[in-house]
Amino acid sequence: MFFCILFNYTILRDTKDVLVVTAKGSSAEIIPFLKTWVNLPMAVGFMVLYTKLADVLPRKTLFYTVILPFIAFFGAFGFILYPMSNYFHPTALADKLLTVLGPRFLGPLAILRIWSFCLFYVMAELWGSVVISVLFWGFANQITTVDEAKRFYPLFGLGANIALIFSGRTVKYFSQLRQNLGPGVDGWAVSLKGMMSIVVLMGLAICGIYWWVNTFVPLPTRSQKKKEKVKMGTMESLKFLVSQKYIRDLATVVVAYGISINLVEVTWKSKLKAQFPSPNEYSAFMGDFSTATGIMTFTMMLASQFIFDKFGWGVAAAITPTVLLITGVGFFSLILFGAPLAPMIGSIGLTPLLAAVYVGALQNIFSKSAKYSLFDPCKEMAYIPLDEDTKVKGKAAIDVVCNPLGKSGGALIQQFMILTFGSLANSTPYLGGILLLIVTAWLAAARSLDKQFTELRKEEDLEKEMERAAVKIPVVAENSSENGSLSSGSDLNPTVGDLPGSSSERLKSQ
Repeated sequence: MFFCILFNYTILRDTKDVLVVTAKGSSAEIIPFLKTWVNLPMAVGFMVLYTKLADVLPRKTLFYTVILPFIAFFGAFGFILYPMSNYFHPTALADKLLTVLGPRFLGPLAILRIWSFCLFYVMAELWGSVVISVLFWGFANQITTVDEAKRFYPLFGLGANIALIFSGRTVKYFSQLRQNLGPGVDGWAVSLKGMMSIVVLMGLAICGIYWWVNTFVPLPTRSQKKKEKVKMGTMESLKFLVSQKYIRDLATVVVAYGISINLVEVTWKSKLKAQFPSPNEYSAFMGDFSTATGIMTFTMMLASQFIFDKFGWGVAAAITPTVLLITGVGFFSLILFGAPLAPMIGSIGLTPLLAAVYVGALQNIFSKSAKYSLFDPCKEMAYIPLDEDTKVKGKAAIDVVCNPLGKSGGALIQQFMILTFGSLANSTPYLGGILLLIVTAWLAAARSLDKQFTELRKEEDLEKEMERAAVKIPVVAENSSENGSLSSGSDLNPTVGDLPGSSSERLKSQ
């Protein structure tokens, strides 16, 4: 299931960028406006709808109710919406508004101009957060015991990155179909039909596997009472984030990642469009990019076990921001000082623009592979020592508030820069400075989190020792007592929350 979901996600992620960046009358400057004013409201709207559906639908029905509209939309887009887009895109109105408002409003007006492509962009983004985070991991957590999770969750990650490699090759293959087509044929429309057909088939395979597992596999049962109680709106999530230092540091790390990756990625995509203006060329490059990311992440995941064992959580958590900062500085330097470096770059057969595209691609490959192999496991491990209530509420708060906040934070900074300085290119020096500040805050939060994480792990180990000692008491009492009278088990076996200095008490005191 994970292979199919991530295979689809890679195709959708690469295709959504090609559609909105290379469309006529659009550019990479559309992305920050799209993430803030379309993607964020749709994500919040989905969250509200999903919460209401979860209250009324059984678990299996909920899964199909959420995933089937995605599959239907992507099929309809490839075969109906894209071929007919010229008939319902308000191009003339967008041109008229652009003449009145000026070129700095190109980004917001492009959303109106290519609204169906923007809808595809948002649905592709939601596939990542909804189908991967909510449906797949929710299902995996329901049917997997803790012992199984320790063994198999890392293997899921490795399998997922094999999907990246294969789907990257698929995107490249369909993007190059144009070379074999006759004159006058829209090569990108043919490529899109092929890729969306595969997305639909993979989507149906996901539903088939889900049905088979639920029908034929004996699944473990566990009480879900605690999780069902946790229903947090946006304001409650924000209050909870602010009140707990541990959760606050974890939130800072998640938001900082979202902002940092967005600051570099949009600038890189604007250079990518300049180098590869045709949708098929752009898409072919993105296919190679996804394959390289998959190979790099696969290698990093094999190394991550050694990093965790040898250097611990703190070093593993600091690697992603450090990689992002070093590669980000290299990328922005190449853009800012491209002209003086042109003769040197030319001597190796590259133009400054192509060099910036390649360095930006390397920046994204290293950052994303560090994110998948180290950042995500570190983030999930950080929840483990927390008491159950804080763990569930903290995760709910970070999923509701911080993931969209990170993406929109980066997008808002870029919008402000574009509207202030006229274009993304003019904003580059300031974006580089902001990236430095954000990564510094990220490293500080990771260091603080490492100290708290280590303390909580020690307390957890101590509590386990005390629990083991408490379990032995009734056995001794039974052997030494003639009438077999015993104190109640609750007195002899204190729960984690009852123990002095427990992690839950410590967090509440903060």
